[in-house]
Amino acid sequence: MRTVNVSAEHQYQVKIGRGALEEIPASLDRHDYERALIIHPESVTAVAKRVGDILKAARIEPSYLIHPDGEAGKTVDVLEVAWDAAGAAHISRRDLIVGVGGGATTDLAGFVAASWLRGVSVLQVPTTLLGMVDAAVGGKTGINTSFGKNLAGAFHSPIAVIADIDTLDTLPDAEFNAGMGEVIKCGFIRDSTILDVVEHAGPIKKGDPEVIDLVEKAVRVKAEVVSSDLKESGMRELLNYGHTLAHVIEKLENYEIRHGEAVSIGIVYAAHVAQEMGFCKEEWRKIQESTLVKQGLPISWKSDNFDSLIEVMTSDKKVRSSQVRMVLTCGSNHSGVKTVEPEVLHRAAIAMGVVSA
Repeated sequence: MRTVNVSAEHQYQVKIGRGALEEIPASLDRHDYERALIIHPESVTAVAKRVGDILKAARIEPSYLIHPDGEAGKTVDVLEVAWDAAGAAHISRRDLIVGVGGGATTDLAGFVAASWLRGVSVLQVPTTLLGMVDAAVGGKTGINTSFGKNLAGAFHSPIAVIADIDTLDTLPDAEFNAGMGEVIKCGFIRDSTILDVVEHAGPIKKGDPEVIDLVEKAVRVKAEVVSSDLKESGMRELLNYGHTLAHVIEKLENYEIRHGEAVSIGIVYAAHVAQEMGFCKEEWRKIQESTLVKQGLPISWKSDNFDSLIEVMTSDKKVRSSQVRMVLTCGSNHSGVKTVEPEVLHRAAIAMGVVSA
């Protein structure tokens, strides 16, 4: 079993490996939990029930809440239903919220835990690659509003993250591949050995032996960054590489595009921006494009209106004084956050083919 330590408001561990669900009892930070509300989409009911059985064997009484799958589960209406479920289950400050599912589930479960009774414990059990390497780790929680993605949320670290690789066996191939977008992102901003694995063994598929190593590498990148900057005041912003355009695409596509696919496109756009600003050379941009293409990820997207892109970009939570700020790289582990002028954003969009000249 692989273990990655994370330092946040408190220390916690990410357990990675096949059969990791059995690590749940040993991962609890206390032995006096009485009740747990397990929040999950219908697609992982079997896993959620198994988690419930494990908790019950540890003398914790489980209740269940099924929420709409994907981003449809991250709304104010669903949040209200979850609060009511927590009340009906008599969840107290000494009890537990458990998120079992993908990134949308762990975002929702985390925010329910952060806001219920002003904060109760949360255990995250991600069942998608994206959830394992991104959403479940780091303590970010959130739901979407009509103005954009994750604009309502809180920093609320879990007591543990259980990444059971066995749960990926039934994950649709397209979902797994989209999760690789976030894995590769970690290679671009911090750990070049991730890029080496994809280059020599890619495209990576869910049953490949390299998956456990890649999950561990990506989690270590996030753990190192989060441990040095929990609330995104500095270094943690690097984890948003590719997300400036990705969040725009997701909103304009009504969240019907997978997050990792949008991030892949956003990475290429950021590379074009970096090249336009003289921050990176064309060769580094092409390396990023070829790595993403080798994994079978998209690197292009079309929009009819650049003004609509800017409007969504400037509503992003990373914007300061109405100026768009983007993570740019000039090589793995050589990244920074730059303010980007609208004309540069426009030129990059044209160069990439997002909009017409």
